[in-house]
Amino acid sequence: MDDATRQEIEAATFRRLLQHLDNNKDVQNIDLMNLASFCRNCLSKWYVAEAESRGTDIDYEAAREIVYGMPYPEWKSKYQSEASAEQLRKFDSRPVD
Repeated sequence: MDDATRQEIEAATFRRLLQHLDNNKDVQNIDLMNLASFCRNCLSKWYVAEAESRGTDIDYEAAREIVYGMPYPEWKSKYQSEASAEQLRKFDSRPVD
């Protein structure tokens, strides 16, 4: 596979991941963190870091809007629920990278 094709596939896979997360708004960030040690906010931070490493400036809130599909405060008010005691316990007991 050539590099351009690989990059196209990776980009399409990333867009599909974002669409999957958008279609499953009931999956809370804390659930993602507890199960996979990353969340939508992590994706946003990685987006900023990769853009910066390529000389492109994007701020965190703009990256969040790309990942969340809307401004983060709007997503938070519409879809984020309060973390349960069990979710917080799992989060606090997970190993730190």
